[in-house]
Amino acid sequence: MGHALITAGTSGLGRMVTEAFLSAGHHVTTTYRSNYDKAMKVKQELAAYHDALHIVQADVTNKSDIETLVEAARENHGGIDYLINNAGPFIFERKKLVDYTEAEWHEMIHGNLDAIFYLLKLTIPFMREQKFGRIINYGFQGANSASGWLYRSAFAAAKSGLVSLTKTVAFEEAEYHITSNMVCPGNIVGEMKESTIMESRKKYDDTTPIGRSGTGEDIARTILFLCDQDSDMITGSVFEITGGLDVIHRYR
Repeated sequence: MGHALITAGTSGLGRMVTEAFLSAGHHVTTTYRSNYDKAMKVKQELAAYHDALHIVQADVTNKSDIETLVEAARENHGGIDYLINNAGPFIFERKKLVDYTEAEWHEMIHGNLDAIFYLLKLTIPFMREQKFGRIINYGFQGANSASGWLYRSAFAAAKSGLVSLTKTVAFEEAEYHITSNMVCPGNIVGEMKESTIMESRKKYDDTTPIGRSGTGEDIARTILFLCDQDSDMITGSVFEITGGLDVIHRYR
C-alpha cells in the first residue's frame, strides 16, 4: 500500500482521516503543532497500527519545520503517495480586516497557502517519478466561488487562493497521473470533527438539510475515495461536504 502525509492528523478533522488511511492498509506520517498529550493519546488509540504510524511535531507556518517533516516522513516510510493538507491556522476571534495585525495576516497566509506551496515542492518530484500521486487540500464552504467570509478575511483570502492553486496543479501534473482536489467541510464543529456518521445520526440537526451534523468520518470517506487509484478522472475539483447547506443561497 501507499504512504500518506497528513498534516494535523492527530486532532480535529484530520484525526479520522489518519485512522481511515491506516485502516485501509497505508502507512501514515502525521503531525501535531503543540498538543503533545493529544498526539500521544491518538498514538495509544491507534496502537494496533504502531508500525505504520509516525507522528511528528511540526508548525506548517514554519518552512524549516516542513522540510524536516518531509525528510522524516521519507526516512520512515519512503516517498509520499498521498499529500493531505489538513493543517491550517484559524483565528476564532471575529473581526474586520483592518483590525487584523500584520502577524495575524501573515500567519493565515503562511499556514493556509505558503505551506502548501512548500509541501508540493517537496513531494511532487517523488510523485512524478513514480507516475502516481494524490493531493487533497481543504477549503471552506463556498470557497470555489471565492465568496467573502465576514470577519474571516485573511483565512478566506488564503483558501480562495488555494482553490486556484489546486486547479492549476491538477492540470500541470496530470501527465504524471497526479490528481489534485479540494474538500470543503460544512458546519462541522466541536466533538463532531472526530466523530463517526453513526454517532451523528443519534441526534437530529435542524440546521442541516439532511438532518444530521457532518462528521470527521464524512471528510475521511471522501478523501479516501479521491485517493483511490481508480479516481484519476477526478481532478481539479472542489467538493462541498455540507449535507446540503451550500445548495441554496440564503438572503439576509
